[in-house]
Amino acid sequence: MLHATSLRQGKSVRIVVNSNQDGAIQADNTLTLREAIKIVNGTLPVNKLSNAEKQQVKPVNGSSQIEFNLPQEQTTIALRSILPPLKAPGLVIDGTTQPGYDSNKSATAEIAIPIPVVEITPADNQKIFRGLTVVADNITIRGLSLYGFTSEHGPTESTPPADIFISNIVYPESSSSKIREVEFKSLKPPKNVVIENNWLGITTEGKMPESTSAFGVSVFNAVGTKIIRNRIAHHDGSAIITGIRADKMQARENIIVGNGIAGMPDAIRLDGSIARSEITSNLICANDGSGIFLFKPEGSVKIKDNQIKFNGRRLRRAAVYLMGNNHQVLNNQITNQVGSGVTVTSYPKSRGNLIRDNSFANIEGLSIDLNARHNAGVRDFQQGDGPNPSRDSNNRRLDTGNAGINAPEFLSPEFMIINGKVYLDGKADPGTEIDIYRVSPNSKQSIDSYPAYSPLRKIIAKVKTNEKGRFGAILDNLQPGDMVSAIATLPKDGTSEPAANAVVVTQIGEKPIKIPQPGEIPQCTSRPQPPSPPPPEPIPEPIPEVNPELPPAPIRLRVPRNIHFGLDKDFISSKSAQVLDRVAEVLEQYPTIVIELQGHTDSRASVAYNQDLARRRANNARKYLIKKGIAPERMTIRSFGERQLLTDESDRVEYARNRRVEISFFDVRGIDIIFDSQEEDLQIEK
Repeated sequence: MLHATSLRQGKSVRIVVNSNQDGAIQADNTLTLREAIKIVNGTLPVNKLSNAEKQQVKPVNGSSQIEFNLPQEQTTIALRSILPPLKAPGLVIDGTTQPGYDSNKSATAEIAIPIPVVEITPADNQKIFRGLTVVADNITIRGLSLYGFTSEHGPTESTPPADIFISNIVYPESSSSKIREVEFKSLKPPKNVVIENNWLGITTEGKMPESTSAFGVSVFNAVGTKIIRNRIAHHDGSAIITGIRADKMQARENIIVGNGIAGMPDAIRLDGSIARSEITSNLICANDGSGIFLFKPEGSVKIKDNQIKFNGRRLRRAAVYLMGNNHQVLNNQITNQVGSGVTVTSYPKSRGNLIRDNSFANIEGLSIDLNARHNAGVRDFQQGDGPNPSRDSNNRRLDTGNAGINAPEFLSPEFMIINGKVYLDGKADPGTEIDIYRVSPNSKQSIDSYPAYSPLRKIIAKVKTNEKGRFGAILDNLQPGDMVSAIATLPKDGTSEPAANAVVVTQIGEKPIKIPQPGEIPQCTSRPQPPSPPPPEPIPEPIPEVNPELPPAPIRLRVPRNIHFGLDKDFISSKSAQVLDRVAEVLEQYPTIVIELQGHTDSRASVAYNQDLARRRANNARKYLIKKGIAPERMTIRSFGERQLLTDESDRVEYARNRRVEISFFDVRGIDIIFDSQEEDLQIEK
């Protein structure tokens, strides 16, 4: 029998939660999660439990454990108030112990993350700002689904709401005390917390919940946190966000999809001290801002082996945005980005950032963009400022990211194939290492203009410059029409922007014809394919004759291209919802179609207000379609405000026609789409 004093004496226990109820602590026949946490914290004496509850509490060697044995069909724990912080060092909260949990069953093929059974979420009509709060060392949270945790801005702004929050001090949501950074830094932070195999912000059915969480994991003040193999989706803000300190943090093998839909847009947002942290082997897809965004960090981070694609769906940003010194961005695949690939800002001082062995495709900006300090607009510091001129003095190098290391320059925009080999020549800063890339144009990019900058697709050679800055390479793996670029790296300064393209030809002045291939169908994850039996012997069928010179027939869709809004309103009306339902049906029928939702307003109010209102309208339309099952990576938004009026606004009807979201349809195969305008949901002011 477990004695009432055993917890006070530091004994560890194994507790089995067998009730999904929440509320007042009372002695009854079952044990709740709230009671289990209070027991391991030492604030609920065992002698206050009933005999039936005591049967669920057993002494163990090692660390305390909270396990689950909830009744079937009662596996959702609906919280009435915030749970107590986890204060017992070494505690393991293990959702994988729930009957029905299958560690071999995953909903995604790209990274195998088992489907949780136990869900933790606020009860209906309850606003709870945190799911689980960690304040002690060596705590593990495993195999759970947490979602729906958010809060209005107020006293919790400095300690943000999240599914999982890690810090050494926790203030109650109702606290009105000013939270000072010195209070956190003066106390020992939790160490070696492990967050693994959880689904955060997403139900066990893989759907966006009715109420979305603010953030996924908030590492507000901790050291050595490991965030491993979690599926983190559909948060208003970032999937992973740091605060005062997150030294030695590891975020590894997570699926991070569709976050930033209403607030902080970036999938992973790193702030504060992040010394020796690593972001590795994650799938970061279809988030509304950057895939990884560093804001005035202390220390450096390694970003390696990630797939970063289809981000910037709401705000056009770089896939990876760097502030600070000595970061490493290595061997990542960065594709389908509406901003640049990697942007290094000049403020505060940013130097020694190594960006090597990455692969880029279908990005709007440069693969690597070093910002200059005098380019200080919002777009420059979010997306990049384009190719820099040559830096020829120390003073000019000081005002640019990575000390303004110069991009390589090829000595000619064209290089000939001679006896099967291409002899490349160029110049760069003396002593730099040169990575030569084969590049591919984006689908709308001309290949016969010079200078042109295409995504750095694949490294084909590495060489060094001599003391005068000259470099050369002899390559036998290029064909006529291939294009090449290069980047330069000097460890103390970092990596440069790419060189302007050069093209491989068989004779000087030749115009090679090379049709770009269409982009891949945007899709973040796919379901694992079960092994199938051997197929039966196929019956040969006649091959139809196809004329390759004829273009494919256009898809003719009777699909609406717009919805409308009330005066100064951004919510989706019931009639507009019916219109979007028809759009969703078409998108489900044609999985190769992607759309852009373009927000508009009438001309009343200020330009800045209308720009924000138009963005909210477009974003709410996107959120509605996500809840109808349309993948977020198939939709981008753009805000035009009052810049593209349809009418002269001579009466109330014309004002109403301007208050709209237009839907632009694109098919990745390049097929034309025919659609209709509609006014069924026109909202005329009274």
